[in-house]
Amino acid sequence: MAPTVIVTFIRHGESTDNLRTVWAGWKDAPLSNHGMKQAQAVARSLSTTRFSAIYASPLKRALWTGQAVRDAQPDPTPYFEESPLLREQHWGVAEGAAWAWEQTPGMTIEEHFAKGIFPVLHERHQKFPEGESLDDLYARATQAIDQLVMPHVWKAAREGKTGVNIALASHGLCISALIPALLAKDERGVRPGDYRGLYNTAWTRVAIEVQGALEGVPLDFPDSNPPKLRIQVTDVNRHEHLAEVKRQKGGIGSAAHDPKQQDIRAFFGGGKPKGEGTETELEEGRSESNALDEADVEIH
Repeated sequence: MAPTVIVTFIRHGESTDNLRTVWAGWKDAPLSNHGMKQAQAVARSLSTTRFSAIYASPLKRALWTGQAVRDAQPDPTPYFEESPLLREQHWGVAEGAAWAWEQTPGMTIEEHFAKGIFPVLHERHQKFPEGESLDDLYARATQAIDQLVMPHVWKAAREGKTGVNIALASHGLCISALIPALLAKDERGVRPGDYRGLYNTAWTRVAIEVQGALEGVPLDFPDSNPPKLRIQVTDVNRHEHLAEVKRQKGGIGSAAHDPKQQDIRAFFGGGKPKGEGTETELEEGRSESNALDEADVEIH
């Protein structure tokens, strides 16, 4: 049976904060010039997938990535909406601060915070002051699935449509919560996997099958008793499009992307883009920010 709705989760392109070992959540860092090239590459790779709707986090790095995907779509242009539910995990007072792998022996976690030290937290309920825990993030992700994805599923089933594609442009940790939140709706009780460690602009795809739904046959059901779902992850961390992306040298690729190209003009005029230091050498698609986004960080 063909899936009713197919959801493509797209991580944003490289931001200027991705080049730094900081907690980067709601702090609104723009894409780097290299990140915009990544966004344009994923947009080209997905241009043959006809999205009926694209939702994006309002934070620039994800918003610009989602807009690039939208702009590469053939006419008619898909519906596009910004949603704060798709923002990255909020780090509270740790936003923009350096992250540390380990806690200092003999110091309580509160003493770390008081000294401006923000180590990796390994419990799902833990959070930095004024921030979100992983449990909080999952609750928000569940709300996002309910408000942004499920209306498309029920609408397609009632109209007898299959193969409806939608996209969500978001952030690494948020996507790692969104996918399990969607899988939790499978009537078989599917055990969600770990979807951290996504490359910049990598996409992951989930197919949703409404039981009893057929192409061309509208399904009638009350809101209070919707049909059962079968949900399957079909693609994970797809980033083949990054093979065509090459970083500009001399600091240009790592500079903040400016639609008016002001940073590049300043660079050639002898100025150094704001925040630019030595060139950061990273594996293509990887990031320095947000330690919890690494798949090998143990979370309980």
